[in-house]
Amino acid sequence: MSGDNYYFGDSVTMHGGQGNTGIIKNQSAPAAPVAPELEAAVRELVALVSQLRTQVAPASAQAIDDSLPAITADPAAPAQRRHAALMAVAGIAATVGAVGQPVVEAVNKVLGLLGS
Repeated sequence: MSGDNYYFGDSVTMHGGQGNTGIIKNQSAPAAPVAPELEAAVRELVALVSQLRTQVAPASAQAIDDSLPAITADPAAPAQRRHAALMAVAGIAATVGAVGQPVVEAVNKVLGLLGS
């Protein structure tokens, strides 16, 4: 098997030269996959929050609008910001009683899937 070459990862061959200082890597890590259950739960939550928004005071509707961009299934999203947005939406939903109960349950489901 002489002469067989197997390369794993980067392979650099240098023949002479001056000022050779290193290697530049132009690679990025693959995006983490999104769990289908989490994606579906976030879609359901956003739909419920959109319905709830029409039934709350303007200040609460604005708080919902401010929170929605952070409510995402994207694993790269800042976890602390997403958690704060979910808690804000759950708090608003809890104040409106039975009308908001499905939103509170959806938030709890998303939090559970996120491991929060």
